[in-house]
Amino acid sequence: MTPDDSAALLAPDAWGIHRHYVDARDEVAEVSARSVEALRSAMGTPDPGLEARAPVVTRRGRDLGLGRVDVDCEDGVRRTVDGLVPDDFPFGYHDLLTSAGSRRIIVSPGRCWLPEGWRAWGLTVQVYAARSRRSSGMGDLADLRTIREWSQRRGAGFVLINPLHAVAPTFPQEASPYLPATRRFRNPIYLRVEGVSQDPVEAEAGREIDRDAVWRAKRTALEARFTSAPPTADFDDWRAEQGESLEQFSTWCVLAELHGPDWRAWPEELRTPESAAVREVAAAHSDRVRFHAWLQWLLELQFLDASGDLKIIQDLPIGVDGGGADAWGWQDTLVNNVTVGAPPDIFNAQGQSWGSPPLAPWRLRAANYVPFVESIRATMAGGGGIRIDHVMGLFRLWWIPEGASAAEGAYVRYPAEDLLDIVALESHRAQSLVVGEDLGTVEPGVRESLQDHAVLSYRLLWFEKEEPARWPELAMAAITTHDLPTVAGLWSGSDLEDQIAHVPTPRTALERDRAQLLDRLPHGGSNVKGAKRAKAAAGVAVVVEAAHRLLAESPCVLVSATLEDAVGQQPRPNMPGTTTRPNWSIPLPVLVDDLPDHPLIDTVASVLDDAVTRGRPSDQVRRLDQRG
Repeated sequence: MTPDDSAALLAPDAWGIHRHYVDARDEVAEVSARSVEALRSAMGTPDPGLEARAPVVTRRGRDLGLGRVDVDCEDGVRRTVDGLVPDDFPFGYHDLLTSAGSRRIIVSPGRCWLPEGWRAWGLTVQVYAARSRRSSGMGDLADLRTIREWSQRRGAGFVLINPLHAVAPTFPQEASPYLPATRRFRNPIYLRVEGVSQDPVEAEAGREIDRDAVWRAKRTALEARFTSAPPTADFDDWRAEQGESLEQFSTWCVLAELHGPDWRAWPEELRTPESAAVREVAAAHSDRVRFHAWLQWLLELQFLDASGDLKIIQDLPIGVDGGGADAWGWQDTLVNNVTVGAPPDIFNAQGQSWGSPPLAPWRLRAANYVPFVESIRATMAGGGGIRIDHVMGLFRLWWIPEGASAAEGAYVRYPAEDLLDIVALESHRAQSLVVGEDLGTVEPGVRESLQDHAVLSYRLLWFEKEEPARWPELAMAAITTHDLPTVAGLWSGSDLEDQIAHVPTPRTALERDRAQLLDRLPHGGSNVKGAKRAKAAAGVAVVVEAAHRLLAESPCVLVSATLEDAVGQQPRPNMPGTTTRPNWSIPLPVLVDDLPDHPLIDTVASVLDDAVTRGRPSDQVRRLDQRG
């Protein structure tokens, strides 16, 4: 097959669906006609007139190809563009005036914001797991503030946290931070609520987190406070500034409390946000709508207090719950009878379904990219950084038709250049770093495009074949993630036993995978500086330190340590593909109050701080700053 024939075979159709793709064995796989037709039907036929109305995403110095046109800019000034976009044209979201009418024009800097000459280390924190003596059953924003303050004193430049996005305010509470009801608003379970009965965390530090009990207690206390000390005019002013998005979300929360967390099971007249029936419910329960809006105000205040002047890198999930608030509000853009996931690969022979409905590419363009813009903007807000989970999804996503297995899906192509330019624009506006989680199967050209847009790559000791010293500078360096073994769990063998107990994979395969990861530790992890397995506690500490010393050799702009590794925790936060394990509910074995006295985290901080302090900003980063 010639290169031209191969390119034609792998090209997407008019819907953006790839009938063929290169699988994990580097072979061309074919998608069934049945799956293609199911996805086309679910997505709907692309509007043939869309190209004349779709937003124009461009940069300074580029030719619009429209001749002489007027543009009404965000600042209220009308400007004329004759061919090339001028070098002093303002970045932002403007209205392009043509003979056919107005259309959106988005002018982007093309590259994400990156502070000049800046290099930093930081902690990766599962906030819910980071409990203190004053938190009520799970970690909260006040505990995040404690971690931030300690990190700053030790010289850290950032903290990377799990998604804090809201789930339904009902029971049972969704445990996974990666299946939120919305990517625009935060989860009030993370509020520090004074007066809630304290959980005996010291006596039972290993007990699983009970989100239902936590939310039930906090909700009761918040309702009492809302009644006894009603919100002030400051809240009303803030609420008015948030506009329709907050009102719609707060109304959805009330409807979820009345009719359940999945809008698709509500009475028919309530399934459309703009319906008269929805307005009647909002009016009849206006005080409850106000209560849910007030919770978001409290979250805003507490998050800003928690973040202070340190960069809090917030995680953006790949999607949302199909029954949640965003899916209810953006029904014209999301495809609710399809889920996204991953095709079969060497790690999972069945493929994966993540449970989230995808945004339809052509519908997203027709919506002027608003759902994407709002999700990016809200997740960047107040923190100074964002990590985009499965960043390859900006290029293509694996769509799985309703009722089909994950293996019966297909890749659907997205307008990646437009989406990345929007990320760059929002990054500059928020002065926000951007990290792209580019792990796993990455198609050719993706990492090059991410680098061109100054989206930092994500490099893991568990995945990379090269030593950390050879990793790229424009990246975040780490040992593991929430889905992979901790150093202590891998070295001790407890993670292997955890997998055997919960993952339907042959023991021999799991042992082989563990052996491969052990080889990435210094000296194979079996005898580091004389550490013996018989001395498990001391041995783990030595291995964790050695692993971070190896990581510290990387030239990456950001170097991170998970809080689990930094305190020698063995169980990983999440084990994909399991339903019987307490994923996302395992607390840290050390209370946040006691972190300053923990010898291992002090050692890890010293190792990473020394590495960053002695490092110098590279020419590559300086060039990026000048171009950006």
